[in-house]
Amino acid sequence: MLVPVILSGGAGTRLWPVSREGHPKPFMALPDGESLLVKTYRRAADLLAKGGEIVTVTNRDYYFQTKDQFLAARLSGQRAHFILEPLGRNTAPAIAAAALALRERHGDQATMVVMPADHLIRNAEAFGAAVEEAAALAAEGYLVTFGIRPTAPETGFGYIEAGTALNERGAARVERFVEKPDLPTAERYLASGKFLWNSGMFCFRVGTLLDELALHAPQLLEQASACVAASPVREVGAVLQQELETGHFADLPDISVDYALMERSEKVAVVPAGFDWSDIGSWGALSDLVEPDAQNNRAAGDALFIDSRNTFVQSEGRLVAAVGVENLIVVDTADAILVAHVERAQDVRQVVKRLKDSNHDAYRLHRTVCRPWGSYTVLEEGARFKIKRIVVKSGASLSLQMHHHRSEHWVVVQGMARVVNGGEPKLVSANESTYIPAGHKHRLENPGVIDLVMIEVQSGEYLGEDDIVRFEDQYGRAN
Repeated sequence: MLVPVILSGGAGTRLWPVSREGHPKPFMALPDGESLLVKTYRRAADLLAKGGEIVTVTNRDYYFQTKDQFLAARLSGQRAHFILEPLGRNTAPAIAAAALALRERHGDQATMVVMPADHLIRNAEAFGAAVEEAAALAAEGYLVTFGIRPTAPETGFGYIEAGTALNERGAARVERFVEKPDLPTAERYLASGKFLWNSGMFCFRVGTLLDELALHAPQLLEQASACVAASPVREVGAVLQQELETGHFADLPDISVDYALMERSEKVAVVPAGFDWSDIGSWGALSDLVEPDAQNNRAAGDALFIDSRNTFVQSEGRLVAAVGVENLIVVDTADAILVAHVERAQDVRQVVKRLKDSNHDAYRLHRTVCRPWGSYTVLEEGARFKIKRIVVKSGASLSLQMHHHRSEHWVVVQGMARVVNGGEPKLVSANESTYIPAGHKHRLENPGVIDLVMIEVQSGEYLGEDDIVRFEDQYGRAN
């Protein structure tokens, strides 16, 4: 039995200001409009017969967005199993938890294909052939990793040195894993023909993986086993949901599967990928997905180039004009603009570090923030006021809640709202409004079949998102 296991998380700091902590890289829409996560789900489904299971390991804060992406991929007949982490603990705990969960459901002979959610692979047929080869090696007892044939002396990737050949198609035992090299070392690796980029994708039998963890990382396996045992699977509609118990999970080490196991095991093999691959690790990599003009300018969104060369512009909703510039990356969002030299694309992460050190909201959130019930967009804010556009999905409901420091005025723009405001529910139609005083218990629901759109005006001494007390919540967020 083949089970794709998708690892979805990570802030993608080199892709700021689009990728942020609250809206990480897998949710980013590529120039064709689809997210990396949707593409990964479709690639996973291509490996399965109808009715197969796709496991996603992600942070519990991303659960509702992730489920929406699964539904957006329209995977007819595929079953979703979400394993939810309470906090980030790198790939070794995530993969161990997934393996233990699959052992309980399908036994030791199930074959896991571990796929990061932020990779782009456009040749699905070649990817399927590589997975088939890897699964055959996994059946022989190998822990298989996928290596990418290098096309340049890349210093941003780890490398795998291939050793003894295992078949005529290029699969080999792994001689060693090496860290991201400096440029002279990367040039030697490229010239030798023996090194592959480490893709971070794996294939192994559940039993083999757990046996090797017992040998090389016994404490990690013991802690992961205790965590999964304390984390029952719940069936919610057609979805399996398994929230990992916080106390046990917090005890697990923050370590990658490469360090914890792959570099120590003697059963590791590598399959050279016959498919195109990109980890979309920087704005340079993303710009390569856009067709250039005659001056090698590329635009995702509304852009105008005058006497400019070798410049990439991504714009969300407004025109960006580039005049007399060259070798630039310009990324425009509602609340932040990035301007960088193309040769400094890898250094964008330094911006995120500075923002995080100063506790600036721009490292965490966009103006538009997704919630389980829909989304809100901050339109304007100042001293003692904030204006939001709120969208509530059909049938969705905000929590029954109260604010200590702010009052709210709601104006319905589209749809119908059912409002609880300190008393019995009442319906509020388009062009009507209601006022929520500070201290009042209130709730907003959308009983209609179309999205409910509202304008909310907040006023008060403190307008932070943490001024909220939840009494009841259908998404499990009550205080």
